[in-house]
Amino acid sequence: MWILFSPEYLEYTLMGIILIPGLIFAMVASARVNSTFHKYDQVLSSKGLTGVEVAQKIMEAEGIYDVQIQKGNTNELTDNFNPTTKIITLSNKVYSGTSISAIGVAAHETGHAVQHAKGYKPMKIRTALAYVSNFMSVLVWPLIIIGIILDFAYVGGIVGKSFLWVGVAFFGVSTLFSLITLPVEFNASNRALKLLVSTGCVDEMEVKGCKKVLSSAAMTYVAALVVSILELLRFVLFFLLRSRDN
Repeated sequence: MWILFSPEYLEYTLMGIILIPGLIFAMVASARVNSTFHKYDQVLSSKGLTGVEVAQKIMEAEGIYDVQIQKGNTNELTDNFNPTTKIITLSNKVYSGTSISAIGVAAHETGHAVQHAKGYKPMKIRTALAYVSNFMSVLVWPLIIIGIILDFAYVGGIVGKSFLWVGVAFFGVSTLFSLITLPVEFNASNRALKLLVSTGCVDEMEVKGCKKVLSSAAMTYVAALVVSILELLRFVLFFLLRSRDN
């Protein structure tokens, strides 16, 4: 164990543990969203509306008629809005549920549909960046592995380092995607809370429960950004240390 803290390995040890705070944050955020959803999943809405009915009411109020709502094939929280196909997919619990959690999540995903219909700019940027980010994320590790191999084979060679830094740059795009996701998600939740009230889907007291559900869910996106930033920093430190050693 002591060798990890020797001067020769200390920087690499610090680089290895730099992700620990982010990972702990991510685990806490995930546990919180699950516990909060479960808590308010036991609290039924006074209006008795299901998640799909709430989504339909909100879209009607906003004049959106070209978005479909479909039921997912799982009870897991995989709810989402696809701006390309214009389809809102709600998990079983949310689609048919009448709890505060169910209508809160349904309203949030419908909030994304409203963003798309209103031309919300961060939503447009995230949608465009999603394709680039997905493509680049697939190439990150192949580029880094090739770079490391070439760097070992040709110590100090520019080719290996070029592959390494291109891999880091590609990972940076994923971090940028996580960053632009934050305003999109927070805005969707804010829209959802306002629309739930304006459409009469909930009363003022129930909004507090919906807000807690959506706030805890939003923290998972914050955690994802923190982990992505720390991972990017770890990559950068690793390659800077390799460059120095070479």
